[in-house]
Amino acid sequence: FTTFFSQLPDPAIEDQGKDYIRPILNKYAALCVRCPDYGTRTNTVVLIDSEGHVTFTERNMINADVNQWKTSTYEFKLHS
Repeated sequence: FTTFFSQLPDPAIEDQGKDYIRPILNKYAALCVRCPDYGTRTNTVVLIDSEGHVTFTERNMINADVNQWKTSTYEFKLHS
């Protein structure tokens, strides 16, 4: 894997079609995507501290309404 990843990113590949691809990537790679018939419906954050305490928080859109979200948080400790 090291050999493969050491060759990335390849500027020649990135330059090909950049005027077409970059706007699409920016639109669909945002933290919260909003497009007709496509978009973010869930956000998840997982925090783990040095002592193995985990906080898992997830926010889900309700009924495809961008103004209605349900947030759930779970906390637990990893076993070693």
